[in-house]
Amino acid sequence: MIQPTMFLGPCEAGLVFQIDGVVVPPDGPDSWPTNSSRRQWLVFYRTDGLALQGGGVIEGRGEKWWNLPCKPHRGINGSTLPGPCDSPVAVRFFEGSNLTLRGLRIQNSPQFHFRFDSCNGVTVDSITISSPASSPNTDGIHVENTDFVGIYNSVISNGDDCVSIGAGCWHVHVQNVTCGPSHGISIGSLGKQNSRACVSNVTVTNAVIKSSDNGVRIKTWQGGTGSVSTVTFKDIYMDNVRNPIIIDQYYCLNKGCANQTSAVLVSGVSYENIKGTYDVRSPPMHFGCSDSVPCTNVTLSDIELLPAQGYVVADPYCWNVYGGSESLTIPPVPCLLEGLPRSIMESDVDRCS
Repeated sequence: MIQPTMFLGPCEAGLVFQIDGVVVPPDGPDSWPTNSSRRQWLVFYRTDGLALQGGGVIEGRGEKWWNLPCKPHRGINGSTLPGPCDSPVAVRFFEGSNLTLRGLRIQNSPQFHFRFDSCNGVTVDSITISSPASSPNTDGIHVENTDFVGIYNSVISNGDDCVSIGAGCWHVHVQNVTCGPSHGISIGSLGKQNSRACVSNVTVTNAVIKSSDNGVRIKTWQGGTGSVSTVTFKDIYMDNVRNPIIIDQYYCLNKGCANQTSAVLVSGVSYENIKGTYDVRSPPMHFGCSDSVPCTNVTLSDIELLPAQGYVVADPYCWNVYGGSESLTIPPVPCLLEGLPRSIMESDVDRCS
């Protein structure tokens, strides 16, 4: 067992941190040291050229954290109760550079499994991440204010996003990832509490997403500013997925969020060769864009999404989205608007340039 620990850099470049056994934290909130933060377990701070690797297992022992009454759907009749709710991220990197994670298995984290904040140059390869589908807030890999990220050849199943890309991320490439059950691969959520968010040059290719609440998703809160631009989702297979393709500029956790006029601009998003089956509880494509800051330059090519249960193919949902189909799509998407909206052309929208 390892107590909450912070590894402080700078360290000599080329350091290899090898895990070949099973690493576990204290067992739940009651066992957590009172003088340690409940927000993180293993932290690497300002390390350059670090490799975290091995054939071992990082076991997060998250069940007692997931069952806190403040967690989503843990209260009486599905409610969320007040109370301390901090839960530790299993492995967190702050202000690191040229980081490599390879070959590890990590499971049952109390909260996010891996998180990268303000890092530059991250490679994640051949990682296995697993937690129950019911485990709350257990994102597999989260990046925030981090650029030049590559996530490759990994298998992720959990109770939240397999990969979540937060504000301030540039040049993120996700390739050959199998995802699900999960909440899919997401950009966001962005713009919460009227914040500014900039994300650009994101590519997700050769992925399989199965039995998940979402496929490839962009989610923003009303009231934010900034932009998401130059995004490509390509060569992705969906297996019984709700919302295989979704842009949601009205993201809200409690359904009580007030309408606001500002929004994070979503522009230049390409969907190419996305095929498979969808859960009929939601439409195969959902584009819910802001009234005041519509989505623009959304393009579809070689899309084929069929109902998993053999029902009639449902129509896509569109609201204030501009773009077009470059080839036949199944189902067709006649609701995409042509050109550019006047509100975008004439307004001073924050494009993060």
